[in-house]
Amino acid sequence: MTVETGKKAPQFELEASNGETVKLSDYEGKNIVLYFYPKDMTPGCTTEACDFRDQHEQFEDLDAVILGVSPDPKNKHEKFVEKHGLPFLLLVDENHEAAENYGVWKLKKNFGKEYMGIERSTFIIDKEGNIAKEWRKVKVKGHVEEALNYIKENLQ
Repeated sequence: MTVETGKKAPQFELEASNGETVKLSDYEGKNIVLYFYPKDMTPGCTTEACDFRDQHEQFEDLDAVILGVSPDPKNKHEKFVEKHGLPFLLLVDENHEAAENYGVWKLKKNFGKEYMGIERSTFIIDKEGNIAKEWRKVKVKGHVEEALNYIKENLQ
C-alpha cells in the first residue's frame, strides 16, 4: 500500500498507552498528527515526544490530535508517558501493520547491521481523513514546529 497526499489515510485499530483500543476513524472531524518513531526511551524519540508535549496546547488550539506510534509494547509506552508527562496517546504497533500500511517499516542499517524498523515519519491527516502532508526520514530538531506551522497555515 502506498500513502499519497490527498488520498484517504490507511485505517488502523491499535491498543493505546491508556489501555483503550484506538481507531483512526475515532478522530474524524479533527486534524491528526500521526507520528511514527522507532523506540521509547531513546534520545531522538524522547526529544521528539517532549517537543510534541511542549507544543501540545498549540496543537489542541488548532483542533489537532497527536498520536505517536511505535512497535514497543504497552508497558513500555506507559513508562515513557509517565516519565515524560506525555499528554497524548502512544499506540502499540508490535506487528508493525500500521507502519507497513503507511510505508514506514523499512530496512535500516546501524553500525554495519541491517534490520527492519520504523523510519521516523509524520503524517498530517485532515478533518476528512485524508493525508494532507507527510514527512519521511524526519530530523527531530525543529520538526514539531514545522508540523504545527503546516496545520496553522493550511488546515484552518
